Parts: sequence; structure tokens; C-alpha cells
Amino acid sequence: MPGSKEIRNKIKSVENTRKITKAMEMVAASKMRKAQDRMRAARPYAEKIRNVAAHLSHANSEYKHPFLNSRKTTKNVGLIVVTSDKGLCGGLNTNVLRLALSNMKTWESEGKGVFVSPIGNKGLGFINRVGGNVKSHLVGLGDVPHLEKLIGPVKVLLDAFVAGEIDALYISYTRFVNTMKQEAVTEQLLPLSGEKLGSPEGQWDYIYEPEASVVIDDLLKRYIESLVYSAVSENIASEQSSRMVAMKAASDNAKDVIGELKLIYNKARQAAITKEISEIVGGAAAV
Repeated sequence: MPGSKEIRNKIKSVENTRKITKAMEMVAASKMRKAQDRMRAARPYAEKIRNVAAHLSHANSEYKHPFLNSRKTTKNVGLIVVTSDKGLCGGLNTNVLRLALSNMKTWESEGKGVFVSPIGNKGLGFINRVGGNVKSHLVGLGDVPHLEKLIGPVKVLLDAFVAGEIDALYISYTRFVNTMKQEAVTEQLLPLSGEKLGSPEGQWDYIYEPEASVVIDDLLKRYIESLVYSAVSENIASEQSSRMVAMKAASDNAKDVIGELKLIYNKARQAAITKEISEIVGGAAAV
């Protein structure tokens, strides 16, 4: 059994660790609320631009945007993988990276090339370790997603789709369900399917200025960017929720460990007292 001093040092160490995890839990809770508000604030814009894109895709028959054209065969696939820059958030990154790797292996087994664009330091490190073909990447996103930072890596894959280098584009991220539940999902971004855009209730007529191709090109690019922004916002909200839950579990476990160590300390202290009394009694009897 370790001595009393060693046990006291261990108790102090665990108490210091519990203070850190408790502080991280409170910080994550504060950031989670802000991330949820940001995620909800982005939804009306995403829904509105989806409605406009759906009407445009059905209203204009003389111009067909490349994003709406399905390829006969799929030779190459683009994949955007959204992860966090930091760890200590439970199985958040592990789940989405496992899903992304499973998709990559499936596509490669079908003879398709895979181009990956990781968003987040954890995703970039993982894709490099497994030998993935990194087309573009973004790290250091922070707690607040900025669209101007996301446009660069996304545009690389959009240009590759228009140029015919890739025939489909997907995104893997962690969808926020509630504080206790987040799920890793993979969604198709391109080509834009009818299910993604939805069917408008009526037909809208538009007057295009300067011309239809310019307006629709810009609008559909903004639509794809809004989908990526929404996915990143949901991933950040999921990250903070997962970190808060993980730090709470760590704090609770530290409390249990402290209780067990104090019990061991008391037993060791009691054994030392009993031994000392026995020695005194034995010495007195000998005299």
C-alpha cells in the first residue's frame, strides 16, 4: 500500500485536474449556446436561398447550370470532411472520420478516384495519415465560422466539378440533434438533385439582369456555400456540446477517484495509527 504522502499528492493532482475539466465544461457550455444561436440564425437564409434555387432550376429552361447536370458515369468523387481543430470532445471527430473513411474505401473499391478537402486540423491530420488525396484544406477556423475563409477550399472543388475533374461532391460532418446527441452524416452537394432542392409549389417567372447564366451561376454557388457554412456551423455546435458532455463526465469521474483515494488514505492512516499504538503497547509490556 502506498504511503500517506504519495496518496495526498495523488489526491491533490486529481483535484487540480478536476478544476481544469470543470472550467472547460463551463466554457464549452457558454460557447455551445452561442454556436446554437448562430446555427439557428443561419437556417432562414439557407431555406430562402434553397427555395429560390428550386424555382430557378424549374423556371429557366433555356439555360442548364452544370451543377444541375448529372453525369452518366462517376469516375472521380470529391469529399469535404468537417472536423474540429482541437480535441477533448469525446468521439465527435472519430465518428465522422470513421464514416468518411468508410465512404472513401467504398468508392475506391468501385474504381473511383477520391479527392478530399478537410476542414479542421483533426481531419487534415487523419487524411494525411491514411494517404488520402488532399485537394484543398482549411485549418484554424476557430469558434466562429467565416464564409470568406470557407469559400477558398470549397471553390477548388466546385471548379473541379465544372471542369469535369470530379463527377460528384459530398460533405461529411456532425449534425447537431440536441445537447446529448450528435450524429455523423454524409450528404451529396453536387450534382444538385431534385430531393435536395425540393419541388416548388408553383412556377415563378424571372427577369434576369444582365442575363440568366450570370445570375444562376452566382446564385447556385452561393447556395452550395450556404450548405457548407450550415454544415460547419452545425459541426461547431456539436463540438461544443460534445466537449461539454465529455468534460462533465471527466469532472464526475475525478470526483469519484478523489473519494476512492480519500478512503484509501484514511485506511492507510488508520493502519499507521494502529501500528504505532501496538508498538507502544508492546514496548510498555516489555518494560
